[in-house]
Amino acid sequence: MLAGAAAAATTKFVPAGTAQAEGTAYQDGYNKLATEDSTQSVPFYGQHQAGIASPQQTAAAFLSFEVTAGNRDELTDLFRTLTERAAFLTKGGAPPPPRPGTPPEQRHLLGPTMLPDDLTVTVAVGASLFDGRYGLAPRKPAQLKTMRAFSHDDLDAKITHGDLLVQVCANHRDTVGNAMLDIMRQTSGGMRLRWRIDAFRFPPRPVGIPRDWMGFKDGISNPETTNASQMNQVVWVQRSRAEPAWTTGGTYQALRIIRMDLDKWDKVPVEQQERVFGRRKISGAPLYASDPNASDELDPIYTNDPQGQLVPLNCHIRLANPQTPQTAATSTILRRSYQYDQSPDEAGNVNMGHTFCCFQQQLNTYIAMQTRLETEMLAAYITPIGGGYFFALPGVRNAQDYYASGLLSGLRR
Repeated sequence: MLAGAAAAATTKFVPAGTAQAEGTAYQDGYNKLATEDSTQSVPFYGQHQAGIASPQQTAAAFLSFEVTAGNRDELTDLFRTLTERAAFLTKGGAPPPPRPGTPPEQRHLLGPTMLPDDLTVTVAVGASLFDGRYGLAPRKPAQLKTMRAFSHDDLDAKITHGDLLVQVCANHRDTVGNAMLDIMRQTSGGMRLRWRIDAFRFPPRPVGIPRDWMGFKDGISNPETTNASQMNQVVWVQRSRAEPAWTTGGTYQALRIIRMDLDKWDKVPVEQQERVFGRRKISGAPLYASDPNASDELDPIYTNDPQGQLVPLNCHIRLANPQTPQTAATSTILRRSYQYDQSPDEAGNVNMGHTFCCFQQQLNTYIAMQTRLETEMLAAYITPIGGGYFFALPGVRNAQDYYASGLLSGLRR
């Protein structure tokens, strides 16, 4: 009685309609901020494609396509159309007049004019595009291949491989969805959607690097994307005899859809989880850090721990980069990953996990790293189920250029 009376005495009387008005004002304020945040754009033209070294956005979609163009001329038209749409969508503004025979734009998800919202559209080619259809085999990137299953994989053919991969990233989900629908609509005669996965990135909790579904910070060790020398060394393909000339400025992309067994993982004590990863769960600092709240920016060093007593030899971070002379050349990649959340399976098990995405100058760098990770402790809690290997095209230099122009130009008819 006393507790109830006290609660009643402190209850604030709210006149009818006030709560609704306050809620409307809050929503209007949120919408206004979201719109203001969406006015920034990422430059589309340049030596490299955006969406690789660009600051990572919070919403993404990875779309794998089968190319249906009937010949090389139609394939060229497809890449030109992709370029035209990506250039417009990433810049924003009033929709251009429709092409002859096509309906006008009437979706307006982003309002009367297109908001750029830091949108990036990144196009990559798969090994299957270099079959006999278009005569491209002599120009295939030297290391490009279809992704084989590693020992703990359970690859689903329905969400694996593809002729083209289009990565769409932005600050808000509606921008990603609008771009995805636009691109699919405008290119329906040249390519057909094979599979797609929608993805997102959590905000940092509380600060620093965002976490994955397992509660650990994801993507702590990365090359400095603003360091041109480092990017040229580990990410961007350089002109050489090892690769076709047109690939200069591009990069190999690996995409892995990794389902997490979160029910099993949540039963593991935090101390053991930390040994699986090699980092503290809360801070992201290496296990040997004397301060458990040390910064997640601390790069692990194993010089004083050769036997793995502090950081286990088969933990995730140590197998990814053992810091040995033998693995020095196969330990640096540019991670640009997201999370995913899909409907549960037929047994009612949650289908949540990691959309692992990375870029590297040589695909073999990633393959060697993933081969080492076959023996990691984390393998008991994850199952890669899809994805593929692709080559992210060099950038579109100017308004007269188009995606894959170097690949397609000068070929014999």
